[in-house]
Amino acid sequence: MVCINISLAFKGGSTSFTCKIYYAEQFDMFRKMCGCGETFISSLARCNVWNTAGGKSGSTFLKTKDERFLIKQISKFEMDAFVGSANKYFMYMFNEVFDKGIPTVLCKIFGLYRIGFYNNVSGKSMKMDILVMENLFYEHTVKMAYDLKGSLRNRYAAKTGKDIEVFLDENLVEMISKTPLYMRVDTKNNLSDSLYNDTQFLVQIDVMDYSLLVGFDDEKNEIVVGIVDFFRTYTWDKKLESWVKESGMLGGVKRDPTIISPKMYRRRFRSAIDLYFVMIPDFWTLLHN
Repeated sequence: MVCINISLAFKGGSTSFTCKIYYAEQFDMFRKMCGCGETFISSLARCNVWNTAGGKSGSTFLKTKDERFLIKQISKFEMDAFVGSANKYFMYMFNEVFDKGIPTVLCKIFGLYRIGFYNNVSGKSMKMDILVMENLFYEHTVKMAYDLKGSLRNRYAAKTGKDIEVFLDENLVEMISKTPLYMRVDTKNNLSDSLYNDTQFLVQIDVMDYSLLVGFDDEKNEIVVGIVDFFRTYTWDKKLESWVKESGMLGGVKRDPTIISPKMYRRRFRSAIDLYFVMIPDFWTLLHN
């Protein structure tokens, strides 16, 4: 799959603006297949700053006025990681998801850009890498969400008072100890199959530290889920940190590494999510047993 990047430049007064569009043809095709090709530009034309809770990256977020898309500032490391695996991402979405119809909960990425400006009077300048992704909670009323990684280490978040409270794994475990989360057989099987497919793909591109974002829509009595933040690759420095902690070579007792391999992360992630949601057997399950 050939990568076609488009660079644009224009000027307004004393300020020059630049925009580089990555994988322009592939993203255009992907947006059309997802039914948002014609409305994409008009949606991006009007955005608001979106203050998120629970995240630690400090990234800038914007939400389009129609709430269909989120715009996220990403680091150069994240940009390089996505560009390096973009072809495999498109192959997975086009060949496996669209053509073969396998279930997925991978959050859809609709665009990748590098934008900037320079003012020749003030000397001010800026460059920023951004991606545009679907808003998982579009057309849903979500007041409470959970960012789940399958770990209970430092995974507790206090209330913030924001419109959408984002909690973590420890909060969910605390909640389900009193009020379990029940799923029908078909829903649980679909979620399990989706996580199997998506995490297998993420292992293939050497990615870990992703999350399952879970939102609760009380008005529709629905749970909305999607895998997000799948840009952190298992680089040599993370492999070294993991090996040092496991070996205890710097003295003291051996410790469980805070950074684990994509295969280990996948195993822990799927096992934890499976425990978080309880399946309710139906008539056919009982009959089969």
